[in-house]
Amino acid sequence: MTQHAGKTFLAEVIGTFGVTLFAAGAILHDASDQAIGMTGIAMAYGLAVLLAVYAFGPVSGGHFNPAVSFAMALTKRLSWGGMLRHWIAQLLGAALAGWALAAFYRGGPLDVHLGTPALDPTIGAPMGALIEGILTFFLVVVVFATAVDPRAPKGFAGLAIGMAITAGVLMGGTLTGGAVNPARAFGPAFASGYWQDHWVYWAGPLIGGAAAAFLYDRFFLERG
Repeated sequence: MTQHAGKTFLAEVIGTFGVTLFAAGAILHDASDQAIGMTGIAMAYGLAVLLAVYAFGPVSGGHFNPAVSFAMALTKRLSWGGMLRHWIAQLLGAALAGWALAAFYRGGPLDVHLGTPALDPTIGAPMGALIEGILTFFLVVVVFATAVDPRAPKGFAGLAIGMAITAGVLMGGTLTGGAVNPARAFGPAFASGYWQDHWVYWAGPLIGGAAAAFLYDRFFLERG
């Protein structure tokens, strides 16, 4: 691994660790005392993504999400080998965050499984995957519009991406947990051993992210 690749890998580990820690940790906080509600959970997740993008975006591209890395690989902005390295870093960072939460909340609320996203039982897994796909579609559109498109105003990508996450959780949090990120779902699931409907949090975001990348790359980006 080259020095640049090593820096990219470490940035994705640390960024995904922070995103998962704060997003899932907010759920555990709310489960303990019902103090912040879904709005607080959405803000914690969105702010964590905002901070991670500004902190590590210049180093790694600021993905912290396998669906974003997949979208970049599909549009040839990242090699498939680079995508695999991003995925490994993201899953490692998320798993470390899950273990940290297990240590911090030892004996804490068990019904939220360390903040693992869960489906509302009234919607079923296929509908859950559709919701996660739609939310990720809009997230990846924002990523392309603010971080890829050369016409975008400089310096606003982190804010816009964080707000897209916040909006997604506010809409879908009670239905799917609003993961919008396979790594965010993986970390607490890995630490808690709770894998119920886990495929939803991969299939939905990967398909939704791919659709957004194809649409923006083929129809909205100006060709020289």
